[in-house]
Amino acid sequence: MGGSAPRRDHHLPAETTSFVDRRGELTQGRELLARTRLVTLTGPGGVGKTRLAARIAARVRRAFPDGVRCVHLSGLHDPALVPLAAADALGLHDRSAQPPLAALVEQVRDRRLLLVVDNCEHLAGACAQLAAALLHGTEGVRILATSRHRLGLTEEHLLEVRPLPVPDPDGDLSAAQGYPALTLFADRAAAVVPGFRLTPANRASVARLCHRLDGLPLAIELAAVRMRVLDVDQLLDRLDDRYRFLTTGSPAALPRHQTLRAAVAWSHDLCTLPEQAVWARLSVLAGSFDLETAEAVCADTAPVGGTRPPEDAGQLLPLPLPPAAPPALPGRPTDGPGVPGWSTDGPGVPGWSTDGSALSGRPADGPGVPARSTDGPALSGRPADGPGVPARSTDGPGVPGWPADGPGVPARPAAAPAGALALLPPPGLRRDDVLEAVAGLVDKSVLCRETGPGGVRYRLLDTLRQYGLEQLRRDTGQEEAARRRQRDWMARRAEQYERGWFGPGQPETAALLRADQDNLRAALDFSLTAPGEALAGLRLAGTLWFHWHACGASREGLYWLDRALAAAPAPTRERARGLWVAGLLAAATRDFPRGRRHAADALALAHALGDAAEAAHAEYVIGVIRLFGDDLPGALRHFEATVARGPVPGQHLSLVGLDQVELACALGFLGEAERAVEVCEQALRLCERHGEQWVRSYVLRMLALAHTVLGDWPRAQRHAREALRLKLAVHDVIGIALTLDLLASIAARRGTPEDAALLLGGADRVWADIDTGRWGSHTLNSVRRDSEERAVLALGREVFERLHRRGGALGLRDLAGHALQEPGRPPGGEAADPSPPEDTTVPLTRRETEVARLVAEGLANQQIADRLVIARRTAEGHVERILGKLGFSNRSQIAAWMTAQR
Repeated sequence: MGGSAPRRDHHLPAETTSFVDRRGELTQGRELLARTRLVTLTGPGGVGKTRLAARIAARVRRAFPDGVRCVHLSGLHDPALVPLAAADALGLHDRSAQPPLAALVEQVRDRRLLLVVDNCEHLAGACAQLAAALLHGTEGVRILATSRHRLGLTEEHLLEVRPLPVPDPDGDLSAAQGYPALTLFADRAAAVVPGFRLTPANRASVARLCHRLDGLPLAIELAAVRMRVLDVDQLLDRLDDRYRFLTTGSPAALPRHQTLRAAVAWSHDLCTLPEQAVWARLSVLAGSFDLETAEAVCADTAPVGGTRPPEDAGQLLPLPLPPAAPPALPGRPTDGPGVPGWSTDGPGVPGWSTDGSALSGRPADGPGVPARSTDGPALSGRPADGPGVPARSTDGPGVPGWPADGPGVPARPAAAPAGALALLPPPGLRRDDVLEAVAGLVDKSVLCRETGPGGVRYRLLDTLRQYGLEQLRRDTGQEEAARRRQRDWMARRAEQYERGWFGPGQPETAALLRADQDNLRAALDFSLTAPGEALAGLRLAGTLWFHWHACGASREGLYWLDRALAAAPAPTRERARGLWVAGLLAAATRDFPRGRRHAADALALAHALGDAAEAAHAEYVIGVIRLFGDDLPGALRHFEATVARGPVPGQHLSLVGLDQVELACALGFLGEAERAVEVCEQALRLCERHGEQWVRSYVLRMLALAHTVLGDWPRAQRHAREALRLKLAVHDVIGIALTLDLLASIAARRGTPEDAALLLGGADRVWADIDTGRWGSHTLNSVRRDSEERAVLALGREVFERLHRRGGALGLRDLAGHALQEPGRPPGGEAADPSPPEDTTVPLTRRETEVARLVAEGLANQQIADRLVIARRTAEGHVERILGKLGFSNRSQIAAWMTAQR
């Protein structure tokens, strides 16, 4: 059964811009985390809570031997998914039947780690439950949260993140460089105006601007980017205009909220109308997104390949993956340095124009495609406010107009004036318009550009997303239309990936799906909450079966399928698919009765609908439940029948290959190794024809198992190592754990007990992130016990335990590196406990001598770490080096040696 999980980046985010000095908050945050287990950074939006949390976490990471992980919640809106997001961030792949939060606490009970939970305010209740469960159920887990409001737990300690200090603009500014707000503005301004720096001539204006912005970092950054076209005094004048308008509307609003809103609204005003429209439509996207997604959601024309694929997703129909990076952005005409404009450069180049009475239609998209136009009132223009500044005009209050650039020159959409309702551009926003708008929004620092799977991705900061959503909701029906386009695009992409799954590029596909995880969630949530969309939601949840099953997301997949099956009870093909996928995922959590029931219902419905492919898929699930329920004879009979029948039209080739894998597994466990080898070779040919890796890795593991039964240890080890390489490529965590168990068994039987002990330690550590009981499987646990017994018999219990601990302390990369090398003694492995060497003058460093003295006092590694204020792994490293230098194998020998030294 699957469990591949290409890692999303849940470590601390890389900083792409300089971090302005917050020494006081950094020190305070470190001190709070040293004495309490829950610290919440609070403050208004845009004040820099996320950056500060990342900095604090980076400073204290050495004190947490099990790591620092970050849960990003800005793109998550369902409270039920918070525990799953935390488990995902921690790299856990629980397959038990426990509730997600209880399972999470159980898996981290004995770990020492820091969990950074970012953007809690919209999920405060769920975040409080998560924090409370971890605080009460563990001793070594600490939590650093960011939120605009406190979580409300008695254990919580608050650290208020204040705006950056700003000097008095009318006071002494000789030491202006010492103020972080001014430093931030100068740094960001220099990024768009090379050579910009604070001078005696501009210090007062910069200080006044930062003072007007209340020292809020986001507001300062949004203002600084306008230095490309305005100087500081112009920035201040225009911001004052915008601020006066906003403060007249809501006198009860908090001043800092007004300030940030003024800065955001002003940035919005300075965007062109297409940029404003794209900003608003992009606000329905959660998390990061690529250019293709932006075009699909924002363009009014259908995306390339937008027609629904034929209903044959089970066949292998490879489609190209999204491009690794968007094409180079074409140059755009401008009205001034760095200010984007809209015009036509000649025939065939789309532009915006006026006909004197109304907004004109776009050029036709091609032969037979009529141009589109609006029937609104005439919109006149007025001269621009200054060089390079987009012109704005109105025929009445709040009606934006078009600047007239001269006879025969098409006009450019102007920005909406302060206080006006956003006027969306004429119908017919095309994909190339979206590309230019995205480029403009990146240029204005509205969109963040980042590197991700597949190339360049973009992200809206939470504050800017909320503002865009407000603009979108001003026009009835726009939000629903944008969310439907987003859902339809995610559905098309999922179908494309499913068709190509049994083929090359699986690691890339899995990584792209993980990058789109927040948008997949948003698409599913829209489908299951909007009237009349439930069937589309069930179709999407079922299409993603390979993602839920193969990419380690069985719990979340089951959550969405439960909701979708309840919302769409009609007897459809989508329901048959949803039932067997839910059965497969339930079986993955060891809920075999539920899995069996769902699979049986799916089989009955598929037969009633005459759908042979979905019936074959349901039969696979029924067989897997027999196999993992330890009904080996029943599983053998079942898969012999399905493999003999062969593939049926429409059956997904991954499941055809898995039928053969499960047959070989049953044969191997029942001792029919030669037949298992034959089945595996047949499955390998299928995988190799299509360049497939995930199923192939399981076939290779089965081959290794079969050769183990035959006693052909070199061949068994070779196949197991090749299987491990493939599983590492797709980060198939469950497959890695299973294969490490098998490699340990081979090492124990082959006469290399040191390798067996170390590999068992590593395997047990990987299983701790999945299920410490190995799903309660008698077969899996008996293999593990046999390996341990053989290694203990050869090494003795003490040496075995030491090597087992060493294997458990290795990271996955180091563990895999050891497993894939030629067999031999592990580094520092010992076969017996030697006596202390006669030469007792072996030099230890000063720190090692300190550690040795504490070992002699009887302190454990964690106690040594606490005494010396170092990480536990550092203490463990010192002990290991002492043992190596002295030639010892246990701590009592160190104690005896220290006594002799005295």
